[in-house]
Amino acid sequence: MTTGPGDGPRSAAARFTGRRVAGARPRVGAPTEVVLDDGRVVMVKRGDGPGAVRAEAAGLRWLADAGAVRVPAVHGHDGQWLVTDRVPPGRPSAASAARFGRGLAALHAAGAPAFGAAPPGGPEDAYIGLAPMRNVTGADWPQWYAEHRVLPYLRAAVDDGAVDRAEAGAIERLCARLPGLSGPAEPPARLHGDLWNGNVLWGADGDAWLIDPAAHGGHRETDLAMLHLFGCPHLDTVLGAYQETAPLGAGWADRVGLHQLFPLLVHTVLFGRGYAEQLLSVVGAARRLP
Repeated sequence: MTTGPGDGPRSAAARFTGRRVAGARPRVGAPTEVVLDDGRVVMVKRGDGPGAVRAEAAGLRWLADAGAVRVPAVHGHDGQWLVTDRVPPGRPSAASAARFGRGLAALHAAGAPAFGAAPPGGPEDAYIGLAPMRNVTGADWPQWYAEHRVLPYLRAAVDDGAVDRAEAGAIERLCARLPGLSGPAEPPARLHGDLWNGNVLWGADGDAWLIDPAAHGGHRETDLAMLHLFGCPHLDTVLGAYQETAPLGAGWADRVGLHQLFPLLVHTVLFGRGYAEQLLSVVGAARRLP
């Protein structure tokens, strides 16, 4: 379905839900909350770039297909707008955090065809936040992670002047060591892909809901490293329940920094040198791994 002249969040909500619109609550820099005539509220999000809406819709549906963690239903999308259910806000508890940990383990176990595999129907050229992200597949996680997740953003950070050549050399040398540092080999997991705290909503029923994915096949420790990087309520409880459900490989805690290279480089490219300092701290710690 194409977008017509003057189309906006209200029109998109009406088209994709088949309901009349009773009102809208625009929010600066965020999706618009649109109230339907039956009282339901949906979220209408404008895509940030070519293929962004298609990638997000495919990711939400792929995560939902696992039946493991709650995901807002997708009502429809086109080249510009994505319409989903709204998550009624609530507060997390230790019990809901434990459910989230178990659900996240089950989501990852649902698997993916390969490292870097896009969700069914999703484009190869996707996004993580505002940054382009290519879903190119590979059979070997260390090589794939270096080639398609770390090094492209490192080159962009150097070109932008956020990382200098000497610092880039240290990251490149760390990438060369990844085969010996990445721990036991694992099959591709079904990742949310951008699992920072802001993309985990706690609903009115207390359950965790996942939004705004950069979904792809990857290493499950990458999602967990994102939760560590930007914080998550009751994180120890989440991780404990995850471990009880699907124990992580020996030494996983020492590898958190390796999996944080990708999101920190993305943030360095998007927001500049401030994140490079955090990136280099992680690199320094990772270089000390045996």
